[in-house]
Amino acid sequence: MTDADAPADVPAVAPARAGAGAPPGRTGATGVAEGVRARARRELVGRIADAARDQLAEVGAAGLSVRAVTRSLGMAPSAVYRYFPNRDALLTALITDAYVGLADAAEAAERAVPRADLLGRWLAVHRAVRAWALAHPHEYALIYGSPVPGYRAPEDTTVPAARVALLLAGVAVDAWAADGGAAVPDGPGAPVPAALLADARTVLGLALSSRPADTRPPAEAVDLRVPLAVVDAWTELFGCVSFELFGHYRGVLAERAAHLDDVATRTAAAAGVRARG
Repeated sequence: MTDADAPADVPAVAPARAGAGAPPGRTGATGVAEGVRARARRELVGRIADAARDQLAEVGAAGLSVRAVTRSLGMAPSAVYRYFPNRDALLTALITDAYVGLADAAEAAERAVPRADLLGRWLAVHRAVRAWALAHPHEYALIYGSPVPGYRAPEDTTVPAARVALLLAGVAVDAWAADGGAAVPDGPGAPVPAALLADARTVLGLALSSRPADTRPPAEAVDLRVPLAVVDAWTELFGCVSFELFGHYRGVLAERAAHLDDVATRTAAAAGVRARG
């Protein structure tokens, strides 16, 4: 049986949290047994995902096979199909994990910088994304490399995929709020094209929704060039990292970390984020 032959009606079972399914306050042998089962399930799913990442490094996403993963673990295919009924389910789990791991690293780096150091926070996000990509090249390639033939990512991968962009947007909104709404992005001040107004409002709305209500500026007060500048910065960040990781700077650009810092400083200014004296 190939991956494609796996039963279509087998559900992808997410790892349960410890104690999941037990009524509140339940104790005793039954509760302990449920906790043990949940932990065993999480550990098994983790082993499957680790084996799949190893295979990803060897054969690439297009060559990923649930059956090959089961062989590497010495398990019966049915044991893995219970959690990942086909290759696409396994790919989706790896893609989601990669987006989450990348965003977690970026958020941790940004949190470590004092809140008032807006440019430092912006640079920290860029540096963390690059560092994570260099440390996890195969996982980065899975989410920002060539599309996998025959695979279509489900909509629920878009939320973790957007976390870095929204992190940058949060810094830009903080810069706007710190200046009392007086900060204006660098540039000639050309109005936002009518075709982009809806997109700019959507990005701004997402950025504002992550802020506490008492620190959230009214959306209509924020220059709509700010969210579009954040989208530009997001694009340039991953463009630079992808060019480095996939070898496009070879023989052209040696100081890649310094170059990314320079790009980040310029995109920060375009979004109204500057060093403060």
